[in-house]
Amino acid sequence: MNDQTTKPTSTKGPRCLHYTDRGRRCQLPVVDTRSGFCFRHAKPLPAPSDSVDLSAELIGELYEFEFAVDINKFLAKLLVLVTKGRVSPRRASVLAYITNQLLHSHRAIDREIDAQSGEDAVAQVLRNIPRPIRDEPPKVS
Repeated sequence: MNDQTTKPTSTKGPRCLHYTDRGRRCQLPVVDTRSGFCFRHAKPLPAPSDSVDLSAELIGELYEFEFAVDINKFLAKLLVLVTKGRVSPRRASVLAYITNQLLHSHRAIDREIDAQSGEDAVAQVLRNIPRPIRDEPPKVS
């Protein structure tokens, strides 16, 4: 046998396991070690499902969402799950929108409580503003 006719094995690491229709093996190095394929032949990871129940991870011990701190903790957990690829960006945007609505409802509840107790903070501030003097004509330079 002639040693020159055999090709030396690659020293760069394992090669892709993909074979063409003609039986030739891909020469690119393996990127995905689980499948043994290069970047061209590796199948993309499946998109996260929007129907997976993540309430235990997202909500945890948060049940009421009475305070902005609770919503902040929820959003922080949501960010972690999005960056890990467990939650799709579309689902995350819907959940973030809902938490935004919760924050707005907190402000509306505070205004209603203030109105019922008779404390109108805006009117109180406006009463203390000095009125402009309109008796004198404006000075022209």
